[in-house]
Order: sequence, then C-alpha cells, then structure tokens
Amino acid sequence: MTHRLRRATPLDAGQLGTILHRFELETPWMPKTHSAAEAIAFCDRMIARGWVTVAERRDSNLRQAFLARDGDEVCALYVDPDLCGHGLGKALLDQAKSEVAQLRLWTFQANTGAMRFYQREGFVEAGRSDGLCNDEGLPDIEYHWHRAHKSDQTEPRP
Repeated sequence: MTHRLRRATPLDAGQLGTILHRFELETPWMPKTHSAAEAIAFCDRMIARGWVTVAERRDSNLRQAFLARDGDEVCALYVDPDLCGHGLGKALLDQAKSEVAQLRLWTFQANTGAMRFYQREGFVEAGRSDGLCNDEGLPDIEYHWHRAHKSDQTEPRP
C-alpha cells in the first residue's frame, strides 16, 4: 500500500475527525469526553490554521493519518487504528523533521506505544506533568527532538 503526503484542505476535516474520535473511543484509558462532531470541528480549526499534513492512499481519497504542527510543536499525530505499524506516522514525522531544526510534543504517560515510537524516532523526554494542564486530565510527558549538527556526528575511524 503506497501513500502520499499533502497539505490538508477543509474537505479533509470529516475523515481526520473520524480518525481522532476513533482513538478516543477505542483507547481504554482515554476519557470519553468529545463527540464525533467536536473531533471534526477540532480538525477543521487545525486545518484552517494551516497546521495539518495528511497521509492518504495514492489510489483513493482515503485519509489514513495526519500530523498537525504549529511551528516546532507537534499538536497532533494520529494514524487510523487499522493502519498502525505501516510507516504512516513515521513518514509524517520525517516530513516535519525535514522542515524544522527541532520539534517538541506531549504524549500521555499511558500511551506506551507512542512513547516507544517517539523514543525510536530520536525524541528525548524533557519533562512530565500531572495532567492538570490538559483537557483529559491525564499525566503526560513532553518530548523534544533536535536535528543533529554535522559536528555532533562522530566520523567512523579507518
């Protein structure tokens, strides 16, 4: 299955909102606090701000994943639950990394899969919170990524 990345348009809000809402509904530890309409409206606001990149199938208009980025902050990265592990999140994150020298993001402490993914992609923990500052009230972790400078890379010895 091949995919392409592109900027989101307002017509994407419905499918992206569905991906986001499915995560909330299908994740046992996630509070069920938003309706499908609220998830779509949230995606629509991020799209209107120009933050969203979509991964979609090349042979259809099926949106499979999305990343929302405001400057160096990754505000959202969600993959259709049926397609996790197919490289869509990595492709979106790699594109974001190619556009800026550093990224930062938060993920819930309960989201161990996301934590492993971000660590594998070069993010390091920068802090933790008790969840009082997020809408869900869940403890979370802040991660940072910085592009390596050529001087930071060790040259192999002959």
